[in-house]
Amino acid sequence: MSNRTAVISGASSGIGAATARRLAEAGYRVVLTARRKDRIDALAAELTGEGHSAEAHALDVTDRAAVDAFAAGLDRCDVLVNNAGGALGTDPVATADPADWRRMYEVNVIGVLHLTQALLPALTRSPSGEGTVVVVSSTAGHGTYEGGGGYVAAKHGSHVLAETLRLELCGDPVRVIEIAPGMVKTDEFALTRFRGDAARAAKVYEGVAEPLTAEDVADTIAWTVTRPPHVNVDLLVVRPRAQASNTKVHRER
Repeated sequence: MSNRTAVISGASSGIGAATARRLAEAGYRVVLTARRKDRIDALAAELTGEGHSAEAHALDVTDRAAVDAFAAGLDRCDVLVNNAGGALGTDPVATADPADWRRMYEVNVIGVLHLTQALLPALTRSPSGEGTVVVVSSTAGHGTYEGGGGYVAAKHGSHVLAETLRLELCGDPVRVIEIAPGMVKTDEFALTRFRGDAARAAKVYEGVAEPLTAEDVADTIAWTVTRPPHVNVDLLVVRPRAQASNTKVHRER
């Protein structure tokens, strides 16, 4: 597996960084992309220091010209993990800032489109015959909740993109996998959503004994990617045991 290449977007932290580590451990050459070059450079150095094959490329997935240039410089791609994304704000539809919605759509949907379109030729001609597109969506893409309209709309978009792509590639040697995590406690997701308000971010997980970790989701991604090539895990929803739905969570007092 040493020559097989996995490209991971949003690899500077959280699920993306954990996925890079997990796939590197599985023997993949990992290509790390994110806007924060210092973060992915450090991660690539960490992984190569452990004997893995890793390289870092600063990339904004919303910049199509940059994505195309990145893809043109890549010698092969067997797995694409579309992980770059995120949420901004919790305002109701009536008062939400359209700029926040636009940004979420650009990253969570158009960014996935850019990378997938640019790398699909390489995935289709994967020497291993195991081209795989992974879309990391969210349970938000499968159910609504108050205050989440913009993020929910964007993740519904990424879910539909994956579902449609799977239909369109039927018969081609490329799998399309969607991973939809529920409550995952990472250093940045809630903090970004609440624009740096640490107290509000902490309340999201208050009383939840064991929310998912980035490593839990990365392990799930790695499991789906490393199934035999004829096995396509269309959709895998993963939540902590304490979360029954987007709106029902057990909190210990």
